[in-house]
Amino acid sequence: MPNEESFKTIEGSICAPQGFKAAAVFCDVKRLGTGKGSEKGRKRDLALIVSDASAAVAGMFTTNQVCAAPVKLSASRAAKRFARAIVVNSGNANACTGRRGIADAKRMTETAAAVLKLREADVLVCSTGRIGVLMPMKNVERGIRACAPVLARSATNSRQVAEAIMTTDTCRKEIGIELKIGTSTVRIGGICKGAGMIQPGMAARHATMLAFITTDVAIEPKLLKHALRIAVEQSFDRTTVDGDMSTNDSVIALANGFARNPRIESRQSGSDRDSKFGIFQAALNVTCLELAKMIVRDGEGASRFVALHIHGARNAADAEAAARAIANSSLVKVSWCGGDPNWGRILCALGYSKAKVNESLVDIGYAKPGSREILFAFRRGRPTNLALKTLARVTSAPEFELHVNLHLGRSAFTMWASDLTEDYVAFNKGDVNDPKTLGG
Repeated sequence: MPNEESFKTIEGSICAPQGFKAAAVFCDVKRLGTGKGSEKGRKRDLALIVSDASAAVAGMFTTNQVCAAPVKLSASRAAKRFARAIVVNSGNANACTGRRGIADAKRMTETAAAVLKLREADVLVCSTGRIGVLMPMKNVERGIRACAPVLARSATNSRQVAEAIMTTDTCRKEIGIELKIGTSTVRIGGICKGAGMIQPGMAARHATMLAFITTDVAIEPKLLKHALRIAVEQSFDRTTVDGDMSTNDSVIALANGFARNPRIESRQSGSDRDSKFGIFQAALNVTCLELAKMIVRDGEGASRFVALHIHGARNAADAEAAARAIANSSLVKVSWCGGDPNWGRILCALGYSKAKVNESLVDIGYAKPGSREILFAFRRGRPTNLALKTLARVTSAPEFELHVNLHLGRSAFTMWASDLTEDYVAFNKGDVNDPKTLGG
């Protein structure tokens, strides 16, 4: 099966694939001095991502029942076969804004379509920022018009777009990879944003998580949708920073076929992982997973990155339930902050999860990233005699792995989580007497 070593990392992210251009500008969406993010000054806050030709489109969106206007509009357009462009802003989520919000989201796509000379139905829209604030449409429309003339296929432009979508993020998040499908060279590029309100739920089962993926692969639109669903389920949907699902979470992929590879029109055998589809799926999985990990590492106030592995669950549902209970436990997360290998809190979270658990069978252990050596704090229902200081040398590191074996079956599940720190609380509590401290 193709793996991460099979793919070459390249620069340019969303502009690395052939036939894609991007640009970003500052148009003061947030309004300087009106809340978190505005202290970044004249940071670019509006961007365009455009394919030179019609592209297969796929999208995954928040399942929050209270979803933003851009989500409602883009979800319907991503359900179609093709699209050409994405307009995205930071600084305002355009969520909980009623009919006016829907109208404003549509105006954004109308304006972008007009300046790009595209069909309006081929433009998708995404927004991120504070909830419940109307969009400053004069600023936004001015920004779209200013953005179009500077569209270009360059690493600089892709970096600027990655920065433009940031809100509480402390760093941009982007990736580009290159692979072979047959004799054709194919590229996939991706950018994302997210640092708080992160526990996406987009697989029909969160500030906001946005991700945009471009590729020059030639692929049937239905297969692109299938591939994106698989990739998102294995990456973004397995992350958590604070257990909150946003109103705006979106992942959108465009594939324009400029690589001229033999068109991927079937999955072939489901077990044929060296098939054209299998190779592309593996590359898309790597792209999404690396972006998802960047989000967790940049979690608001985060000081620990934890890979949580559940083993031996009775079934897949139990494995996921056990992982989510542990990863979202405030008590577990604050113990991670202190570097404390507090297995008692982990057992407690297991006990109230919906997973079947037999305390006398459970193992809990810690490991350095990628290490096969697991230091067990708890085995078969009893604490081990391993010294606290020995365990803490692992759990005090910026990154570590947590292994939990239920010994009730063969199902497994992995999540990537951050700790919960004083900085997270200070950052998010705000002060109503100081509007500049109020978040999204």
